[in-house]
Amino acid sequence: MKVTKAVIPAAGLGTRFLPATKALPKEMLPVVDRPTIQYVVETAVRAGLTDVLLVSGRSKRSIENHFDRSFELEYRLEQAGKYDELKELREISDMAQVHFVRQPEPLGLGSAVAMAEAHVQGHPFAVLLGDEILPGANLLREMIEAHERLGTSVVAVMEVPAADIHLYGAVDPEPVDDGLVRVKGIVEKPAPGEAPSNLAVIFGYVLTPDVFDALRRTPPDAKGEIQLTYALNLLAEGPGVHARIFEGARFDIGNKLDYLRATVELALDREDLGEPFREFLRDLARRRDLLA
Repeated sequence: MKVTKAVIPAAGLGTRFLPATKALPKEMLPVVDRPTIQYVVETAVRAGLTDVLLVSGRSKRSIENHFDRSFELEYRLEQAGKYDELKELREISDMAQVHFVRQPEPLGLGSAVAMAEAHVQGHPFAVLLGDEILPGANLLREMIEAHERLGTSVVAVMEVPAADIHLYGAVDPEPVDDGLVRVKGIVEKPAPGEAPSNLAVIFGYVLTPDVFDALRRTPPDAKGEIQLTYALNLLAEGPGVHARIFEGARFDIGNKLDYLRATVELALDREDLGEPFREFLRDLARRRDLLA
């Protein structure tokens, strides 16, 4: 069965970016002039997935509004002759068929994924984290191709410094071929010195529908949350799980330094902003003596 649907969990509280996220969902934090969640949906569309389910929460109505039509604003843009802005606005609501389901409480990534069972209807599906941007990467397409070839769930991983692996799920890998490993297990946020590797789970997943049975067998952790990692370990013991290794640029928008890096790098890539922004950075480096 082909992968045709993407699920994007977006019910988290965004506490790492308080106070900005007290009233604004973290997924709506703008990177240059687009909210983070739009970049994530564009990643799904670029891989051929135009049926998107957003798992949102009570305070996330602005996400729904962003992907809906805004007829009054469109009318005013048309009356003002701002046709470029009008075209860009309509492309947001037309890029994908976006559905929403509300998660009553943010009870972990596994709980959010479980909300998608009725929507995916027994088919394999992609899960994309709502606050990670991989500009220009084809990682999702590569993960889907690996799933179609092997028939297993596929996670995305990348090498991180040993000092940072405790922040992630760490994969216990067995090499398969170039850029692909079999996952023998995943240790969630391992203590220093206990990580099976420095391959950290990032970005998203391509999951087979048997993940839902595994999630039903997953007990809540000490915080009362259902962790997807536990369910993936059950799949690794059974039908199997593989991981695609990523080596490109990745930005975790929930991390303040990554947020700043993403804003700078994506602005530099823009045809309309790149050159004047580059000149500003040169001048800033001279004034702040950053090149010494």
